Parts: sequence; C-alpha cells; structure tokens
Amino acid sequence: MNQLLAMRVFEKVATEGGFAAAGRAMDISPPVVTRLVAELESYLGTRLLHRTTRRIALTDAGAAYLDRVRQILQDVDEADAIASAHTTELSGRLRVHTLPALASYVIAPMLAGFRREYPGITIDIDVASYREPPIEDFDITLLGTDADFDADIVARKLIESEVILVASPDYIRRHGAPETPDDLAQHSCLQLRGRDGVVRTWQMWREEAPDQNVDARVEPGIVANHTDTLLRAVLDGAGITSVAVDIVAPYLTSGVLVRVLNPWVTGKLAMYAALPSRKFIPRRSGIFLDHLAAHARQQYDDAMKTCAYC
Repeated sequence: MNQLLAMRVFEKVATEGGFAAAGRAMDISPPVVTRLVAELESYLGTRLLHRTTRRIALTDAGAAYLDRVRQILQDVDEADAIASAHTTELSGRLRVHTLPALASYVIAPMLAGFRREYPGITIDIDVASYREPPIEDFDITLLGTDADFDADIVARKLIESEVILVASPDYIRRHGAPETPDDLAQHSCLQLRGRDGVVRTWQMWREEAPDQNVDARVEPGIVANHTDTLLRAVLDGAGITSVAVDIVAPYLTSGVLVRVLNPWVTGKLAMYAALPSRKFIPRRSGIFLDHLAAHARQQYDDAMKTCAYC
C-alpha cells in the first residue's frame, strides 16, 4: 500500500463527502478510491468511515485521524515546495498588495535595483486601501500602522520610523520656522484626514523624552485623505505637514524638504509585511522582503543623518 496516497485519498473522500466525488477530484476511479481507503483501514486496524447507500460519515477514530492527516499532508506539501525552491523560486510571479503611499515612496524606489538583481521574478503590485486587506490573496501584504501593532495575523516588521514635521525651504524662508509646538498655530498646516475625521491637534514629544507629551493646536489650511496630495502641496511651499520619515526620506536627503521642530516627533509608525502562511515562506518572498527592508533602512538612515544638521 502507498500510505501517503491512501492518506490523500481518505482526506479527499472526507472533504468531498463521497468516494465518487473524491475520485473525480483526484482523477482516479471510484473502485481505486474504495480499495485505498479499505487498505488504509486494514493497516490501521480501525474503521475510519461509516458507509451507507446514501452517505458516508466519519467515525470517531476517523475524525481524529483526519485532523492529523491534514496537518501531515500540509507539512509534506510544504517540504516539497522548500526542496524545489532552489531551482524554481527565483522566477515566477510575486503578488504584492500595498497602500498608495507605501507603493509610491517605499516600494517603487527599490524596484529597479531588485529587478536588476533578480530579473526572473515578476512583481505584480496591487495598490489599494482596504479596511481589511485580503491577505490570503497575496504573497505579501505591506501595512503601515502603529509601531505597537499587534494583530492575529502572520506579520514581519520591516522598519520602524518616526513621524515628523516637514516643510519646504521656500516656505521657511517666507514664513520662518516655528520654534516651539505652540508656534504651529500661526503657520499653514496640512492635515491628513483619518477615519475619525480631522484631528486639530498634533500630539508631540521630544525623541529623548517620549513620555513627556504636549498637544500642539493647529488650524489646518488644507485637509486631504491622500498622502500624495498633501506631500505635493508641501513640496510646492504650501505649509507644514506631519509624515513618516520613510515616506519623505529621499526629499530630506536631497534638501527638497527640511525637518521642522527637530527633535520633536508626532508619532511612531512601522511597516509590516503580512504573509498568508505561518509555516512556509517562499524564497522569493523572503528575498524581496530582505531587499525592501535594507533599502528602506538605508533611506531612513540617510534622511536622519541629514536631519541631524537641520
């Protein structure tokens, strides 16, 4: 008896609810399905299924065995995938879902370098904002969330960064730089609208004293639910906005934007990669995440070095 095949057949009979249906699903004849299940029962010395002319049902032993069989078959399939990864996984399609801001400012800048190094991997990116991202539909789902994010999903933290205030040098020349959080009330501030509406305060603290918060009152002159819109306006000199360092890192490094009220921060965010499986992570997914994390970390470090002289 081929025990592994018999286990697969038994699992399919239980899933499909019958011998004929299992045979169709596996493209083998019903008599072969019946024989393999009977051989498995004989080998185990116990009945796994109750059979009638109309239906089948699991015995108590069959129900307990089915739970273990499904885990064993999953482990076998994942072991096969791992073994074949060395020859097949650095080619093919990698499905990535992400938020618009992460797509534009974190993922897009690293794609050319990644493709030069791994030309066999095709990257298929879906950009959208979902309240509940369809994690099971993608190889990788990138999330931007609070640094203390804790949810019942399989997720890997890639980078953590501060949320800071930025403006263009032109705006600072025309309006001056605020010297304290209270000064923000006298400046043109751009605010991202959240799901709870517009918050007219920025909770702020110094990097060296995160437990000493102040609430800075702002009257936003521009409000949007789209990070790109606010960032474009800030680049054109419209005012001051609050944004994660990893989003504006290239602009800070090049001097197109400058940090305002250094060393005050308005929050901490992290980028997580949510994965559809806790066990097997395809090699191409791991390589992509390593490359993305390294690129994002380098951008962040370069930006913070620049900000040290702001």
